[in-house]
Amino acid sequence: MDKKQYLDEQIAIRLQYWIGKMLLLGIIFFPFIGIADYFATPENFTRFIRYRFAISCLLLVVYCLNKRKRSVRYQHTLITVGTVLSALVIEIMILQFGGHASSYYAGLNLLIIASLGLIPYGFFLSLSLAIVIYFIYLAPILIFDTITNPSIFVANNVFMICTFVLVLTWRILSQKSMINELSHQYDLMQDKQKLELLLKELNKSEQWHRSLFENATDGIIVLDRNGIIMNANDNACVMHGYSKEDLLGAHITLLESDEQREKMGERMLRILAGEALVFETTHTRKDGSPLHLEISSKAIAIDNELYIQSFYRDITEKKKLREHLFQSQKMESIGMLAGGLAHDFNNILTAIIGHTEVVRFDKSLDSKSLRSLQVIEDVSLKASGMISKLLGFARKSAYEMLPLNINEVIIDTLKLLERMVDAKIKLTVELDDWLPVIHGDINQLEQVMMNLIVNARDAMPEGGRLDIATRYRELASGVTDVPSYVLPGNYVQLTVTDTGTGMPDHVVQKVFEPFFTTKPRGKGTGLGLSMVYGTVKEHGGYIIVQSQAGRGSTFTIYLPVRHAVASRAEKTEVLLLKGNEVILYVDDQEETLSAVREILTKQGYKALTASDPARALELFKEKQHEIALVITDMVMPEIDGKELIRQLHAIDPELKILAVSGYMNFVAGKEDIREIAGFLQKPFESTKLLSAIRRILDTRPKTHAPVNA
Repeated sequence: MDKKQYLDEQIAIRLQYWIGKMLLLGIIFFPFIGIADYFATPENFTRFIRYRFAISCLLLVVYCLNKRKRSVRYQHTLITVGTVLSALVIEIMILQFGGHASSYYAGLNLLIIASLGLIPYGFFLSLSLAIVIYFIYLAPILIFDTITNPSIFVANNVFMICTFVLVLTWRILSQKSMINELSHQYDLMQDKQKLELLLKELNKSEQWHRSLFENATDGIIVLDRNGIIMNANDNACVMHGYSKEDLLGAHITLLESDEQREKMGERMLRILAGEALVFETTHTRKDGSPLHLEISSKAIAIDNELYIQSFYRDITEKKKLREHLFQSQKMESIGMLAGGLAHDFNNILTAIIGHTEVVRFDKSLDSKSLRSLQVIEDVSLKASGMISKLLGFARKSAYEMLPLNINEVIIDTLKLLERMVDAKIKLTVELDDWLPVIHGDINQLEQVMMNLIVNARDAMPEGGRLDIATRYRELASGVTDVPSYVLPGNYVQLTVTDTGTGMPDHVVQKVFEPFFTTKPRGKGTGLGLSMVYGTVKEHGGYIIVQSQAGRGSTFTIYLPVRHAVASRAEKTEVLLLKGNEVILYVDDQEETLSAVREILTKQGYKALTASDPARALELFKEKQHEIALVITDMVMPEIDGKELIRQLHAIDPELKILAVSGYMNFVAGKEDIREIAGFLQKPFESTKLLSAIRRILDTRPKTHAPVNA
């Protein structure tokens, strides 16, 4: 409401209140003053007392009406009626007892004081009512009375007029004071309402900001300029493993890791200078574990003091994902390099092994030369084994994927390694009896188990405990104990845990890289775990390593459960290795060409060779009807083996082709797998090459799938 409405309402309240009080006084005092009638005019006592009770009854009615309604105009009407009736009764008593000389004019003075002095009329209404009262007193006397004592009459009038003036003066002053008081009350009330509204908004703002502070998904910590923690939300406390009581009043160095404390002081100076910083750091939880954080900090001014407000975002999982992606990309790059090197190395080994076997055909060699040849061949085969491991890491080796139970692989591997595990090592095996069948290569998975067990043994030279366990896992998104990069699905989980020396973080990050090893020189090739990594990836699985220096290591492998079923190809032995067919061999390595040409020629074949695909196409066009088989390398410059095969089949769709490559799975899985009759991995021995040739040549066209020799 506005000020005028407020003033009218408050005046109406006071009018109603004081009119009620005045009416109660009138109801009591009118009969009470009858005592004066008894002594002043006993002869009029009976009549006057009736007048007095009559007016008291009328005032009682007016009192009841006053309670029924509250309105300035309504209250004015009631008090005017009551005052006029009271004045008339008093005037009747004046006329009947002395007229102009009656002492009862004092009753009018009391009425003036009671009605005009106590009741908060406005000035003009008070003046009007005073004039009416005075007219009620004066007019009947002048009309009905004979003034015989002018001096008393004048004195009475002067006294009454003085009473009027004093009461009206009092009314003016009290009315002004009342209006000022009410105005001040209204202003105070408005200020109070504004203050309450402001407090309400402040309370709402505080609740809003407190809710944002406490319920923020990030941790929030406020520091003073000295690094003392002044406030922290619940998420920051949970994130670090401390209670709020632990953090408040503590220095931020409680949370900073040792290597980050030097940078902290520099950052605080920059922030206090007005710079907003976003940076990554590592804190230490209460339990001592690291907490990787992304922190956004800015200086804020509160009550002329500078504070540092920081938002803490836990990027531990994000960092793991980033490291995993980086590791995967790095391993992929290294794998490509390893695969390329392995391919070239296999070409070299093919030439070495081939020429060794060609020389062995010479019957005139003495025993010393034969032993030397045997050493060359053994070393070459050993190198071939290392290359196989390198190809396993690069995921470029062939896998024979069959349904299997991983428990059986573990049991068979443990039987093979039974004597290799030191008696000081306590071996615990907990295998889930209800594991589903997975799809995998038995030999490769045995190699995985052998590498993990041997590494665990080497990490515990003084003895310890080795735990091997399997179980079935149905992984949904958001599982806390599994990295988020592991896709949801059904897995067989294999865990190998040792209590050995463990590895620091910088070693863990490189543990799967080829040729990286922490073992002394001559104790390891550095290919074991890289092969494990490549094999697990080739099986569509994940491998996770957790290790701390002095606390042992845990390797966890997740192998997907699949419903596909593969069958093992039946192998047929080829007893006859000789032949007389014309064979075209294509390879960009001259050393390999000469070795294969000698081997084929020794077995009765007519060998045609070409060092580039263009020359091979020319030879095939010249002798198309004579050539029974084409053997081609798959990786060659300008025109690769795949393009050469396509062009050869364009000339003769029924042509039989044997593909060779340093990559074992170069053709496996390709759409054009049916364009070749067989595949042979380099390096190969002469018997494998000759067996593959005879198997292909002796097979009718289009009746068998390609031979993987």
